[in-house]
Amino acid sequence: MEYRTFGDTGIQVSALGFGCGDVGGLMVRGTVQERVDAVARALDAGITYFDTASGYGRGQSEINLGAALRQLKASPVVGTKVRLLPEDLDNIPAAVARSVENSLSRLGAERVDLIQLHNQIGPQRGEGQAILTPDDAMTVAGAFEDLGKQGKVGAWGFTGLGHTASLHTVVDSGRFNTAQTSYNILNPTSGQPAPRNHPYQDYGMLAQRAAESGMGIIAIRVLAAGALSGSTERHTLAAQSVAPIGTGADLAADAELAHSFSFLWDDGYAQGPVQAAIRFVIGNPAISTALVGYSSMEQLDYAITAAERGPLPGEALERLQAVWEGMGQG
Repeated sequence: MEYRTFGDTGIQVSALGFGCGDVGGLMVRGTVQERVDAVARALDAGITYFDTASGYGRGQSEINLGAALRQLKASPVVGTKVRLLPEDLDNIPAAVARSVENSLSRLGAERVDLIQLHNQIGPQRGEGQAILTPDDAMTVAGAFEDLGKQGKVGAWGFTGLGHTASLHTVVDSGRFNTAQTSYNILNPTSGQPAPRNHPYQDYGMLAQRAAESGMGIIAIRVLAAGALSGSTERHTLAAQSVAPIGTGADLAADAELAHSFSFLWDDGYAQGPVQAAIRFVIGNPAISTALVGYSSMEQLDYAITAAERGPLPGEALERLQAVWEGMGQG
């Protein structure tokens, strides 16, 4: 397993991360033994970053991850998240502190390595919606800084979803140590310039910009919620309905478009679409860790093998450009 510097945090993380969310579902809906076995396997393979959130399974993911790590007597890098509700916005610092205290209780920990803002960022708040402005994000950063002084969090970050210019404003503030960003082979615009006629949201090289400012970068939606398997079939533990982020109108549209990249496995650059998707993401040196959610041990083992193969070769990356430009002409 390759290890990378997590921005300026002083933390080293594995190139492949372990997503504990609802989309994969293993750490929310799996049995106790399935969860413990998967965490043990990940640790044995060298995975050092585990990502959860207060909202995953209404806190069940945090509870289950904490229990598995205690049983295994393991202490990898753990990140969790705060999602503020509209009613929290009258007193953001108090809501942040309350959420972190609850997360620590569920994890069974006195401190968490990374705390992250989980709300989308936009130019203005949405009526009845939990969209935060960049100014709101600065207030959250101040609350995270206070918790850092109390020894309850080590570093803090935000989820880079929402309005592109607003996300860049937050990055440029220098108030956050890390950023999560949607980055995958369908929509690579967080890590490189948008292809001509790009049909999806242009993230404006958010990952590159954040990395250059010393932030650690967590790639999310690496498999486009499973669409990059090329199939809409869902594992029984996986979320049965998922909304695409930064790509097509629905999962089926993304899954169909995934076949546009079949040259990668047909011509031997990768052993299948999922491997190609993972290796594409870890090939960007700006990415600290590529977060993948799992439904089974088989999926975990497959992702580990993909990461161990390393980045796609340069020739494959050159051929991708023509596919991306063709997508915008459909």
